[in-house]
Amino acid sequence: MPDIVTITINPAIDLFVNVGRIVPERKLRCSAPRRDAGGGGINVARVAHRLGGNVAAIYPTGGAIGKLLHRLVEREGIDSMVTPSHVETRENFTAYETETGELYRFVLPGSALHRAEWEAVLEKLATLPDRPRFVVASGSVPPGVPEDFFARTAKCAKKLGAKIIVDTSGASLGAALEEGVTLIKPNQNELNEFSGRKLETDADRASACRDLIGRGWTEAVALTLGHDGAMLVTKDQVWRAQPMEIEAVSAVGAGDSFLGGMVSALAAGKEWPEAFRVAMAAGTAAVMTAGTELCSEADVKRLMPDVKIDEIPTR
Repeated sequence: MPDIVTITINPAIDLFVNVGRIVPERKLRCSAPRRDAGGGGINVARVAHRLGGNVAAIYPTGGAIGKLLHRLVEREGIDSMVTPSHVETRENFTAYETETGELYRFVLPGSALHRAEWEAVLEKLATLPDRPRFVVASGSVPPGVPEDFFARTAKCAKKLGAKIIVDTSGASLGAALEEGVTLIKPNQNELNEFSGRKLETDADRASACRDLIGRGWTEAVALTLGHDGAMLVTKDQVWRAQPMEIEAVSAVGAGDSFLGGMVSALAAGKEWPEAFRVAMAAGTAAVMTAGTELCSEADVKRLMPDVKIDEIPTR
């Protein structure tokens, strides 16, 4: 049985093309498309697997696109626990404008799932023959799926004795926190939204994270800050990772790569600071890749020695 199981309730095929310039009405001649398996939990599984994690992915699929998604995930050597859906699995579309270097991302919502379909995903988790050590629930929630889906996932994970990691936003994140989780990975905007205020300093950010921990909602918060690095906050400690000097190509998949690096390191027995180091290297490595590609193991290993992490004194 894998150490890590990921849950993706809104999976996708991510389609990426290059195009000279995006203009209205004209036919736009694009490069041959690249197709990758996508959706938060699936991306986390792909990265954790690349970094040596023993991973399985649970997700619903439907139609021809769903069959392609299953093949793409299995092609990477990740065990899939697929549940059926009556609707076609969604596609997302990303276009890189070569004349300007701008990236355009078109993210579709996913079609509505029936109650029996999203319950089947939870049932798949609840009835695993062996218990994973970590369950990662990540990504958006499609129409028809209740806002407390990730909270229900957390409850199932606890019954299995697994640590639960959640990466989502809005009401879905709030419900999961009320259930209680091990780790969340918001970005700056998501934490601002959840806190109800703009967090402009590290002290403000750490305080907001500590508030969530103090309420008993989570044991730790990994806060990604885009080009400004990241923070990791636990009950007793705060670590700050500085941004790395690289040539940024595409930020698509950086957050999922960060989380995949984090959970793979935790599953390997690393303590919080070292897992944070791996996460930072993985997230940065993803920014160095084009389009929707995630980080590579080689880039993560190459970047690891250059990750700068400082512990921030707390009162």
